[in-house]
Amino acid sequence: MGCTANADSVDKCSLPSANGKKASLSSTSVLALTTGDPRVFEPFWKKMGDKCKVVIDGCDLMSYFSDVGNVCWFLEPELGDAIRRLHRVVGNAVTDDRHIVVGTGSTQLFQAALYALTTPSGAGVDVEPFSVVSSAPYYSSYPEVVDCLRSGLYKWEGDACTFNKDGAYIEVVNSPNNPDGTLRETVVKRGQGKLIYDLAYYWPQYTAITSPAHHDIMLFTFSKCTGHAGSRIGWAFVKDKDIAKKMTQYITITSIGVSKESQFRAAKIMEVICDGCSQNVGSENFFEYAREVMSKRWQKLREALQDSECLSLFKYPRERCLFTGELNERLPAFAWLECKEGIKDCEEFLRGFDIVGRGGKAFGADPKFTRVSLLCRDEDFNGVIERLLTIKGIKNGN
Repeated sequence: MGCTANADSVDKCSLPSANGKKASLSSTSVLALTTGDPRVFEPFWKKMGDKCKVVIDGCDLMSYFSDVGNVCWFLEPELGDAIRRLHRVVGNAVTDDRHIVVGTGSTQLFQAALYALTTPSGAGVDVEPFSVVSSAPYYSSYPEVVDCLRSGLYKWEGDACTFNKDGAYIEVVNSPNNPDGTLRETVVKRGQGKLIYDLAYYWPQYTAITSPAHHDIMLFTFSKCTGHAGSRIGWAFVKDKDIAKKMTQYITITSIGVSKESQFRAAKIMEVICDGCSQNVGSENFFEYAREVMSKRWQKLREALQDSECLSLFKYPRERCLFTGELNERLPAFAWLECKEGIKDCEEFLRGFDIVGRGGKAFGADPKFTRVSLLCRDEDFNGVIERLLTIKGIKNGN
């Protein structure tokens, strides 16, 4: 039977908590979980103390240039080495025979890849815009980023599963997928197509590393790997040198490179992560810590929604992980919640309990779905669990 709960009838000042005790949440306290701001990993980095400390003197890092002999001339050699080492330790990407292009987050690299793949090789060449597609539910920022500049080179055409337009296209493959955590492969598979693989969440805390990714363009981001979103560092592995040059050209035009201070810090943090993994010290193994945190959150979430008549969750398979050597369950950064029969708009329904997620429409999906971030701080996550437990107890409005 469907759920017809009325959130206004619930006393939000006395929500039950996971341990059965009465929670003390203000009825005006709104939990905004629309973004993937990765505060969840802060306790680990606090515990690391000075190990990630970097010192930059006033005379350091003053030039625009980092390595003029490299395709990406603003990539600091230390960061390039750290990126390759990190992927060797984790085993999630092939790095040999590929160029690294660094960007101000993976969003800039996505834009750079679109530019590189669609820019005509000859001056004055008049071409039809490339269609850009991704299978739904797709990352909600793809349409915004693609159409932001209203470029004549490319335009957003929506769901790859329903795409049937002739001509050149770019398919964006996001795996594990944001918002639903599923593993993705190409869908369109026909001539004149180009591919961009967005692998932001292909790290051991979110999913089993089943094989090293080996695609022509692969995007990664520091924010989802380590939690350091504020550093604004992303990187791409690019097989084709000319494409790497064009991506570098785009970043040169738009920002004249990438902050050296951020690169320097990112390299140091990656070094600490790799050392912690290599020394096999549990308390200093970041991925072991992060996976345990995500596992506990998913366990609490599933318990809170068990037997709920209003909301349901995806169930993910266990897979053999090359990094851990174990059968690991997928632990996505977001909960892709689905409302059951009787509730048509999941985002609106959760807002009634002061949980603000991002509705399914933004992802090209049915509004009965909503994405809720699990990367928030403990106090916000615990608040969500408390409110979901209240929703769980509602049956047909009672």
